[in-house]
Amino acid sequence: MATKRPASAPYRCTECGWTTLKWVGRCGECQQWGTVVESAEQAGIAPRKVTPTAPGRSARPITMVDTTSTPRRTSGLAEFDRVLGGGIVPGAAILLSGEPGVGKSTLLLEVAAQSARAGRRVLYASGEESTAQVRLRAERTGALHDELFLASETDLATILGHVDEVEPELLIVDSVQTVSSALSDGLAGHPSQVREVAATLIRLAKEHALPVVIVGHVTKDGSIAGPRILEHLVDVVAHFEGDRQTSLRFLRTLKNRFGPTDEVGCFDMTGAGIEEVPDPSRLFLGSGKPVAGTCVTIALEGRRALPVEVQALTVPASGPNPRRVVSGVDASRVAMILALIEKRAGVNLSKHDVYVSTVGGVRLVEPGADLAIAIACATALRDHAVRNDVAAIGELSLSGEIRPVTQAAQRRGEAHRLGYRTLIDEQAGSIRTALDLVKGTATITASADEIPAF
Repeated sequence: MATKRPASAPYRCTECGWTTLKWVGRCGECQQWGTVVESAEQAGIAPRKVTPTAPGRSARPITMVDTTSTPRRTSGLAEFDRVLGGGIVPGAAILLSGEPGVGKSTLLLEVAAQSARAGRRVLYASGEESTAQVRLRAERTGALHDELFLASETDLATILGHVDEVEPELLIVDSVQTVSSALSDGLAGHPSQVREVAATLIRLAKEHALPVVIVGHVTKDGSIAGPRILEHLVDVVAHFEGDRQTSLRFLRTLKNRFGPTDEVGCFDMTGAGIEEVPDPSRLFLGSGKPVAGTCVTIALEGRRALPVEVQALTVPASGPNPRRVVSGVDASRVAMILALIEKRAGVNLSKHDVYVSTVGGVRLVEPGADLAIAIACATALRDHAVRNDVAAIGELSLSGEIRPVTQAAQRRGEAHRLGYRTLIDEQAGSIRTALDLVKGTATITASADEIPAF
């Protein structure tokens, strides 16, 4: 006869951990369907026995904790180390996500090869490709090394067996959604499986001071597939992104227990693999010649200040409704700026088609590019060019004022380093004054004293 469950035994959501006294089809916290399952206590799993504290692992004052035995290790890629906060911390669990085909496996294979060349043994466990496929890509990218071990496995216990046999100093699992554990029900990729596999790998990392890099798939809305608790368990959540139409890739951290979360690593995806871009300042600029309808702004990508050229083209409208076509900038923001310069500065573009774009495929989402967009549109209409040593930074308010931007000192420093001797910013006061500084000829007509400079 079946044992009757206690009425008070809770059910638990595999996504967010929400508990309830009875089973429901939809979680009351995260509103996900089919994620509420029986807890371990209901399933008849005995509670874990409490064992005495192991010698040397007793609680101690925080000032007595020794950190000299856990120095950061370089991955061999300076841009990868920059994002992690200076290198890989022993015992760190790193979750790397990104769109399919963006280059996650290529990036990690390069990290593995660089670590192997530095004398650290690496185990690359791929659940998506065979060892022959990984070897072919390694040959193409020059990532072959005797200290780089490959395994094509989807069973967690087998991967742990390879770890015991190889004894690596870096473990890469590609990907967590393809690995399954016999200790959990469901197919690979099920929330319970993802949680169990991730928890085991993280426990392995902490107990053996072994850094583990886990690849995670993303859903169609860009979030990491699997339970939300996965992001809470790991130490670092990094996202690899880029436009398939361009070779430029960005690596960002969404969570980092060992460093900042506003660093950005730049990479270039080539036919021979992935390459670092330590100074991407020239990637988003045009030819450098003064051209009507162009203006450079200093944008922020994480902590990095990058010059980005904004280009605008205006032509008389052929129909009653002028076109507004944008690429790399927000369409509603451009519409607001066009209305603003018409009302506050007398630049009437209501009878012109306006095309606004950025160079290099970069996307400008911050308001600090407002002034550059306004200048590019105004000079495109007047057919006058801004001098190529001039940059513009500023947010525009609806009253026509130029507002200051965040980290202005860092932007000024980068502009000065790149040779932009004149910077038009909030010191100009209003959009009308700023446009007066750039109109008239192919060079700035105002004197140097009238233009905000370094």
